[in-house]
Amino acid sequence: MSGFRRGVRIGIDVGKARVGVARCDPDGMLAVPVETVPRSETSIDRIAEIAAEYEPLEFVVGLPVNMQGADTASTTDAREFAEALQRRTGTPVRLVDERLSTVSAHAALRSSGRNQKNSRSIVDQVAAVVLLQQAIDTEKSTGKAPGAAIPFDEESH
Repeated sequence: MSGFRRGVRIGIDVGKARVGVARCDPDGMLAVPVETVPRSETSIDRIAEIAAEYEPLEFVVGLPVNMQGADTASTTDAREFAEALQRRTGTPVRLVDERLSTVSAHAALRSSGRNQKNSRSIVDQVAAVVLLQQAIDTEKSTGKAPGAAIPFDEESH
């Protein structure tokens, strides 16, 4: 377990309509769903409340690049959301490639017998769980923090 930084992490799957939130235990054994936050001007406040409850080491925000690894409008949106979240909470944010998390989430829900319609409300949470679990597993196997940290801008401190 050398190289794994102990502490709760909160996984965030940023979508246009909803934001999936997941968390893991301090030892990174298991990522679990927390809630789906409707996307609005109060999303960040709600996530800040969740963070206050769990006191995370960091947020892990999924960065939806396209299959070629290039940025899209969603990538910019996720990056801006992540930066606003870091400014609001003062908690470090890491951006991780989440190309496959939503796909994996839909596949996991399908295999558990849920159809698209009745899984819509939780698919965002499951996507957040998948991306958080991938980030934890990456850190455990490589000993390095996953993804890229958002630099803190000096004005906000």
